[in-house]
Amino acid sequence: MGIARAALYTAVVVMGTVGAGAQAQAAAADAALRQAATAEQPAVIATLRDLVTVESGSTDHEGVATLMGYLDTRLQALGAKVERVASATGGPDLVRGTFTGTGAAKVMLIAHADTVYDRGILATEPYKQDGNLLYGPGIADDKGGIAVILHALALLKARGWNDYATVTVLFNPDEEIGSPGSGETIATLAAQHDVVLSFEPSPAKAVIEHEGVLLSAAGTSQVTMVVDGVSSHAGAAPEQGRNALVELAHRIVQTKDVAAGVPGAQLNWTTASAGSVRNQIPARAEAGGDVRVMQADANDNLRAALEAKVQEAGLVPDTTTRVTLEPLRPIYVAGERGQALADLARDIYAELDGRRLLMHPTTNGGTDAGFAGRSGHAAVLEGLGLAGWGYHAHREYIEIDSIPPRLYLASRMLIELGKRAHAPR
Repeated sequence: MGIARAALYTAVVVMGTVGAGAQAQAAAADAALRQAATAEQPAVIATLRDLVTVESGSTDHEGVATLMGYLDTRLQALGAKVERVASATGGPDLVRGTFTGTGAAKVMLIAHADTVYDRGILATEPYKQDGNLLYGPGIADDKGGIAVILHALALLKARGWNDYATVTVLFNPDEEIGSPGSGETIATLAAQHDVVLSFEPSPAKAVIEHEGVLLSAAGTSQVTMVVDGVSSHAGAAPEQGRNALVELAHRIVQTKDVAAGVPGAQLNWTTASAGSVRNQIPARAEAGGDVRVMQADANDNLRAALEAKVQEAGLVPDTTTRVTLEPLRPIYVAGERGQALADLARDIYAELDGRRLLMHPTTNGGTDAGFAGRSGHAAVLEGLGLAGWGYHAHREYIEIDSIPPRLYLASRMLIELGKRAHAPR
């Protein structure tokens, strides 16, 4: 396991050696479901091809809408009542599928249909198989998660499972840009359910040895810095201007390490713009930064630290600098009830020949599980998608041999949650 790759997850707790209790559970595995999950693998691969070959970058509204239409059709074929939910920002609709059963459990399954890739990526990063690996943009993050949801529900439909009050499936179109149009919908619907299972990917076994689930993730925010100066002719009278671009560069260097003094905060400046023509001193310059927070007060403390820093002396006189910080996605923390779901997942994995399941304590990657857990009503668990790697990078892939166990896990969790909803509280 390379240190650089493992850095995505700050630590890993392996839920130990399988003891006598887990071995007993392994003997009690649902053999029919396990066989069905294995037999379903070719169908999952076919679905992954369908999903990946529709390019769906977050800003590619046409591509995302096409994929949402496909998901609408797939959910209807499974027997769901399907609704389109309008995005709060006017982008492509969310797709919501509702299944109504005869039991007591209210469970919500979430995954996102958008990717980070620009239109045309398939020309250089095509869908392809190489041994145990399937490659394609977004195949792990998060089209693999979508495939697990669709095919776990197909397995349960085939066996006539209806031991639930409601199973809601929600696919959203904008997770990779902070879910600005879908976050409130996720939070509202999650508060109406007992459990939310989120299907972001698990790190590949080639990276971190075993498949796993995730117990916490950073909240995300965006910070903006704007510098106002004075324009002038860059050739004839540069001294009459006040160069906002130069001052912005100075302020970025001045603030780049501010988050080091703010517990639970991380800041990286990632975008910048200034001017529009070569021969004019720019009067305005702007930078944007990515913020990750792991403590409830980190946003406010980081904002205050940035504001204090830009009050210090600048480089270019007669310029003004201001900073704003906007929270985007809440922190996800599994908590006691989410940990109980993780324990259930661990026990179910032990049914598969004593297979281990890793408990990833945290990641600085954001997740919609933060919105799902915001109300505190639902127990939330993240990381139930396929095992893969290369997210947001080149040659993104999933491991094919993760398909049967992840299908088994999702299906068995739903079955067990249905049973437990009837148990005395």
